[in-house]
Amino acid sequence: MYIYLQEEFEEHAEKVKTLTTKPSDADLLILYGLFKQATVGPVTTSRPGMFSMKERAKWDAWKAVETKSTDEAMSDYITKVKQLMEAAEASAAST
Repeated sequence: MYIYLQEEFEEHAEKVKTLTTKPSDADLLILYGLFKQATVGPVTTSRPGMFSMKERAKWDAWKAVETKSTDEAMSDYITKVKQLMEAAEASAAST
């Protein structure tokens, strides 16, 4: 199961780069947190200072999913990418 999940995760990590519309900042943060949790594991760094707002938001997104296992994070990432792809397709079809 893990090998298949790993392959599907890597496939969707590439697919997300082909989206025709840029995901919202909130969606990008969700993807970032799940990707980091799936590939690195729980946060091991300290939270960036308040003047590094972008890095702080990314750190917070990662910290929010730190209790997920690698498999859970991969699965959630795949699901999120599929949702974004479906939304992009629906948006393209309506134009």
